[in-house]
Amino acid sequence: MTAEAMTESRPAGDVNAWALLNALPHPVVLVEGDDRIGAANNAAELFFQASVSVLKRHRLEDFIPFGSPLLSLMEQVRERGSAVAEYRVDVGTPRNGAERVVDIYASPVGDDQRSIVLLLQERTMTDKIDRQLTHRGAARSVTGLAAMLAHEIKNPLSGIRGAAQLLETSVENDDRALTRLIRDEADRIVKLVDRMEVFSDERPIEREPVNIHVVLDRVRGVARSGFARNIKIVDEYDPSLPPVYANHDQLVQVFLNLVKNAAEAIGNQPDGEIVLSTAFRPGVRLSVAGNSDKVSLPLEFCVRDNGGGVPPDMIPHLFDPFVTSKANGTGLGLALVAKIVGDHGGVIECESQGRKTVFRVLMPAFPSRSAPVKDQ
Repeated sequence: MTAEAMTESRPAGDVNAWALLNALPHPVVLVEGDDRIGAANNAAELFFQASVSVLKRHRLEDFIPFGSPLLSLMEQVRERGSAVAEYRVDVGTPRNGAERVVDIYASPVGDDQRSIVLLLQERTMTDKIDRQLTHRGAARSVTGLAAMLAHEIKNPLSGIRGAAQLLETSVENDDRALTRLIRDEADRIVKLVDRMEVFSDERPIEREPVNIHVVLDRVRGVARSGFARNIKIVDEYDPSLPPVYANHDQLVQVFLNLVKNAAEAIGNQPDGEIVLSTAFRPGVRLSVAGNSDKVSLPLEFCVRDNGGGVPPDMIPHLFDPFVTSKANGTGLGLALVAKIVGDHGGVIECESQGRKTVFRVLMPAFPSRSAPVKDQ
């Protein structure tokens, strides 16, 4: 199909083909022999943040990084006269986003074999799912470690603490500081093990339809009265959102942890702001352990802050146990969040660029709206 057939005349016989291209969720671009953009579907307009009329006034290289592998890929297609695929190519620019990793499918089209059709498939969701499966594996590792620690460490610590208390009654005043140190450190380790024991709880989750806005309002109330009393908290809710199929108390735990992390990232910044948002995003489906059917994850809940951000090298490991950027952190808070979200069949992901960090949670909706929704 030529560029004219796709964009200008659109004869009646080509209407269905054009509608099909626009129905695709992936960007499709027709690049002519001189590398000028001849046509583009709706998804391509969104991807490159430009209308078809604007795209057609430029060459493809104006919308991709300098020296991009995509240009050499098109030359290969023209030389071979056949389709070529390339995976994990970054076509991000300041115009369309700092990092846009895509899989590219390129095929010659037309009589002269110089025009090429490009299909770009973003890897964002694929990578998110891969990382989520990694988070779940890490959580399972902590589960076994927690069970071992509870048995092998807490009992000896109990004896050490008791011995320190006995010594405290018989030593000189100058030495009592040492016995108190032993006792306090033993208590600190027991608290750490207690936190890890949460990972070993494999009981089935008691789930019900939950109004996420009630959960977020409760979290916001706790934050405003405590750790985030000096930080502006804004809500951007979708009032038509269906209930989430989840455990109410565990959702409170998840978002309380995320909001607390956001508040700590902001610190004493005078313009600090936390945004809680909800939205309906259809089309996301995920295969989860213990379920032969794919689970739809249309509910998106975000916690956004304008704090100092997360170091790029820490993003892939942020939900792993014992990974933290805090001086006195244990690195278990986000690992527990990932476990709870994973146990619900959901996905959690973090994106951070400059002073904008977003924790995004995708969750399943309740299968029926006929049941009463838990609102407190």
